Amino acid sequence: MTVLLVDAANVVGARPDGWWRDRLGANVRLLARLAALVGRTVPGPDGTPLTVDDVVVVVEGAARDVTAPEGITVVRAPGSGDDALADQAARLAAEGVDVLVVTADRGLRARLPEEVPVVGPGWLLGVLAERPRMSGERPG
Repeated sequence: MTVLLVDAANVVGARPDGWWRDRLGANVRLLARLAALVGRTVPGPDGTPLTVDDVVVVVEGAARDVTAPEGITVVRAPGSGDDALADQAARLAAEGVDVLVVTADRGLRARLPEEVPVVGPGWLLGVLAERPRMSGERPG
């Protein structure tokens, strides 16, 4: 049982698919895809099954206005997304919650509690690619 704590800007920016032309739209699409993971068991970063109980997504900048789909908790960073994500990771770890942070940001990784595992966006994008797309959903 795990909470995925996602650095939305980092995941959206991991692929050069034109996200910079519509940051809000790119985040809407990411959150819609992440909602399908809640309650599912997926291959973890090490290949062992990982049950996703909750998804917490940190958004910043133009993405702060994104509407959260059912099942997704959105943390709207008032300033730095990295600060908000580091705070969330520390809080969850202190509560004894199993959390997996998704980011490739090395500076952010260094700020996380030592016991919190971190994986890059490639793993998450791979997991999302494995599930069938919902009717009418655009790639990305």
